[in-house]
Amino acid sequence: MSDASSQHGPLRLKYLRPRQVRDVLSRDPRLIVPVGTTEQHGPHLPIGADTILIERLADDLSAEFRVLRAPTVEYGVNAYTRAPYPGNAAVRRKTLHRFMNDLVGSWEDGGVEEFIILTAHGHDPHQEALSTLRTQHATIRTVDIFAVRFEGEHAEQPIHGGELDTSLMLHVDGGLVNLAAAEDYVPPPSRTRAWRLLARRSIPPEGPGSMGRPSRSTAEAGERLYEFIYERIASRVFGRPARQLATPRI
Repeated sequence: MSDASSQHGPLRLKYLRPRQVRDVLSRDPRLIVPVGTTEQHGPHLPIGADTILIERLADDLSAEFRVLRAPTVEYGVNAYTRAPYPGNAAVRRKTLHRFMNDLVGSWEDGGVEEFIILTAHGHDPHQEALSTLRTQHATIRTVDIFAVRFEGEHAEQPIHGGELDTSLMLHVDGGLVNLAAAEDYVPPPSRTRAWRLLARRSIPPEGPGSMGRPSRSTAEAGERLYEFIYERIASRVFGRPARQLATPRI
């Protein structure tokens, strides 16, 4: 890949030779590890929506901060659904935890001293698998890109495939979004409370596989959301001086 070792593109590990990797790690021993999912987000979004978003963030952060970026882990612990969705693929919490421990151990042996794990999936078992990894000496920071506060009338509504997810996807790769197929579904208050109390463990079967109001989504809103999330990570994780951005409303 021509941009793999350029001065401006992301430093993608899989395109670099061992000596190049060693040179990068000798300057900055951090590694960005994007962890996605293969999971439905409604009839309007691709199965890999979480993965696509996290890969874009990982590439942009790698390019700006010249930090090595690992190949994407495309599978995570999906939320439970009663009916199967074609294309969905998940692993158990224990499986993801063991797999990630093996990867982290190998990379640590090769010189990585800090892991920055990026994910866009707030499902509790998925988060538990990533936040309980063990190393010999290296540090691990697990970053859920949606663990930020938003403002607005619908900010507390479930976001799985809703306005936030869909707006972000319209910004990142609008050609993958079929907004005409979007189905708004906001569970009644009792269902929403149960969903939160159960740590977002299941998707209501009466819905379209998503929750929220994706019909309200716009690429312009997605651009503001992306910039806000990116700036939070850039300042809080990578140490860049924070820029004052208004909290996006959804």
